[in-house]
Amino acid sequence: MTKPTKDKGRAKAAKPVESERSRAETNLARKLVAPALVLMLLVTAFPMLRALYLSLFSYSLSAPDDREFVGLSNYGTALSDPLFWQDTGNTVLIMVVTVFFELVIGFAFALVMHRLIFARGVVRTSILIPYGVITVVSGFAWQFAFSNNNGFVNGWLPFIGDDFNWFAQYDSSMIAIMASEIWKTTPFMSLLLLAGLAQVSEDMIEAAKVDGATWFQRLFKVILPNMRGAIMVAVLFRALDAYRIFDNIFVMTAGANGTESISFLTYRQVVEQFQLGIGSALSVLLFLSVLVVAFVIVKLFRVNLADARQES
Repeated sequence: MTKPTKDKGRAKAAKPVESERSRAETNLARKLVAPALVLMLLVTAFPMLRALYLSLFSYSLSAPDDREFVGLSNYGTALSDPLFWQDTGNTVLIMVVTVFFELVIGFAFALVMHRLIFARGVVRTSILIPYGVITVVSGFAWQFAFSNNNGFVNGWLPFIGDDFNWFAQYDSSMIAIMASEIWKTTPFMSLLLLAGLAQVSEDMIEAAKVDGATWFQRLFKVILPNMRGAIMVAVLFRALDAYRIFDNIFVMTAGANGTESISFLTYRQVVEQFQLGIGSALSVLLFLSVLVVAFVIVKLFRVNLADARQES
């Protein structure tokens, strides 16, 4: 007769028990999300499946009768093309740089708005103005701002000269594109962080003050750890949005000087060159890469919502 090992007993005891509150919130969340999920599937399922289907064909609108099944050949063509990887690098660079600066600046704005005593509504409404501007309009405004003829940026930076052309080379073009993106979407980031900041217990901050913690110690030991969930949501939303950047590039550079993104490359293949097959393959690859980015961000933050609620 064998005795049960201690390891099995420990493993069984270590299994987390979901509370009644957690189960109720999970069921409520599923019910609330279900209608939106069904609607999104109805709206997006057909275009996604259609793109997947077309990506298996050599299909050009200039010769619609010559459509030929080629299997995964379009994907091989895209993945073996250096231009695809160059545009992927541009997309990742824009995403990382813009999200980083938006996170830092947006958090600073959130701290200020959180501590405001008077005119909170006015300030929060005013800070949303850039985000409310249509992206195309914002792109044209920043293109004008960086113009070497009439723009004000060169006037603010006298050390680069009044006749410096920001859109004549790759590096400065990317700076202009990322600056316009940061200006427009930082308010969105700041409001998401403000919502997370409101969930941080003031008692914990006061207790840290009593213990003699400095402002930076309170920030990194108390505030930021308790905002991990909100920070993850803010970074996730903005990273996925930045990864699909198109409007600013289309307006400001039209992909010149090697500033294309994956979305812009897809646009050129479908709209300009009428290549539905390779264009559909690129759109599928873009969708898959977005899923990879989302997976990496979620795994990087490792947020446990039950722990965030301090439940067992």
